[in-house]
Amino acid sequence: MKRYFLISILVVALLGLFVSGCKVNYSFTGANLSPKIKTFTVYYFPNRARLVNPTLSQNFTEQLKAKLQRQTSLDELEDNGDIEFEGQITGYEVRPMSIQKNDMAAKNRLTITVKVKYTNNKEPDQSFEKSFSAFDDFDSSLTLDAIESSLVPDIIKKLNEDIFNATIANW
Repeated sequence: MKRYFLISILVVALLGLFVSGCKVNYSFTGANLSPKIKTFTVYYFPNRARLVNPTLSQNFTEQLKAKLQRQTSLDELEDNGDIEFEGQITGYEVRPMSIQKNDMAAKNRLTITVKVKYTNNKEPDQSFEKSFSAFDDFDSSLTLDAIESSLVPDIIKKLNEDIFNATIANW
């Protein structure tokens, strides 16, 4: 009986040593960054698209900062963060979709494209430059002016989610 008790203690101790050597990281925000990264910088994204929405650059930049503040524990710096986001808005286009009879569009699509340069100063192999696009469709009976204020925030949200997933979440 004593022998089984000693073997049980030995097995439990070895199992405890084995399990303590394993490390699992959980994140409820989706962030998957190196512990070396403590700060971020988001530079202003100028609008270089042919069709210009006057508030798009400011709204996009501020919402990207807000997403990073909300979903990471990183501190924001004006310059030289451990990770940096910079780029420009390169596309803002409306195109007809769902062509019906008489060559009339049933829907139009607003597409916003952003070119992002992501620099990871702690792990340079993670850095990249890439374009992201997102869109939303709207009824062709509506003008862009009438629907723009409700579409643009949704598209910005989609873009920021894609950028976050490609950089912070490493998807």
